Amino acid sequence: MKNQTPPSSLELEEIVAQYRANRERLIPILQDVQERLGYLSPEAVDGLARLIGVSSNEIFGVATFYAQFRFRPPGEHTIQVCLGTACHVRGGHQILREVERRLGIKAGEMTDDGQFDLRRVACFGCCALAPVVVLDGKVHSRMTRKRVPSLLPQHRHQTDNRDP
Repeated sequence: MKNQTPPSSLELEEIVAQYRANRERLIPILQDVQERLGYLSPEAVDGLARLIGVSSNEIFGVATFYAQFRFRPPGEHTIQVCLGTACHVRGGHQILREVERRLGIKAGEMTDDGQFDLRRVACFGCCALAPVVVLDGKVHSRMTRKRVPSLLPQHRHQTDNRDP
């Protein structure tokens, strides 16, 4: 799990300095802050606004346009289910529903224990491997509903007693 302590002013200054405090480099700056923190906290956005000389609203406007940016801390494990055309045609929605059922959450949510957060993704660009589930950055290709249970226990600290 990433450091979930808001970055200090000095840390933000170091990140922004790499890009010469250039507002045209806002996306890579946001990517670096998220890499360090795990998400874009309101404190980090406010700090960046002061350093770059733009409003927090402008930063949120840019960040909310892109699905890659998060505004809440991630779970210990991130599951991303592709719902692009190839994955959709090959059962991506059924896989997403199965993951939701087994974890007891919907896409965009995190389990109560903080173990998993679940995201739906428009496309990973792995169409030949469809349907695709990415768990903690590792691609699981040709996923099926029946393979979902074998994917989750590898990372689950506690046993999931839900029926298949």
